[in-house]
Parts: sequence; structure tokens; C-alpha cells
Amino acid sequence: MATYQMDRLGALGDPTRRAIFERLVTRPMAVGELAGELPVSRPAVSQHLKVLKEVGLVVDRADGTRRLYRVDPRGVQALRAYLDELWDRALAAFAQAVERAEEEGKQS
Repeated sequence: MATYQMDRLGALGDPTRRAIFERLVTRPMAVGELAGELPVSRPAVSQHLKVLKEVGLVVDRADGTRRLYRVDPRGVQALRAYLDELWDRALAAFAQAVERAEEEGKQS
């Protein structure tokens, strides 16, 4: 599970993919619309969308002769749960470090 989440994070590590993802947060869009807003070609947008789809961050559906892409809420929720878990573990480790430091300070 953690590897899959890292794939999602890694996918968003690319600035172009992140820009595509951020645009899809607002509304579903076709490849041509995305390419018109970004300094990359339609084939490049398609490749970035393929990666985002493979890691579960976007889904697509047919709309006539084109495909509309949108953010997959399930993938975003899974990524958020992963980040929340990391945050909780980091806070717990910080709390333990503070407690150890306080105990060491009392023993001095």
C-alpha cells in the first residue's frame, strides 16, 4: 500500500503532471483543453494523463469523440489518508522526543 501511495506522490512530483492535476481539480477537461493551457503538446498531455490514471489519481470517460478526464476522489482520499498517517506518526515521534528530553532534563 505504501508503495502505491509513493507512486501517487511521485506522479505529482513532475511539475507538468501536477499542473494537469491541479486543473482537473476544478473541472473535467479533455486533452485538447489541457494542452491549450499548458506549454506542452497534446501527446505529452496524453502521456501525463496516462501516468495519473495508472496511479489512480484521475479517471476518464467518453464524451462523443473525446475523453474527459477528472480527478478520482478515491485516489485523492487514499493519498490523503497516507499523508495523515505519516503526519500522525511524525507528531507521535515528536511527542516522544519531547518527553525524553524532559525526563533527561529532570535527571540532570
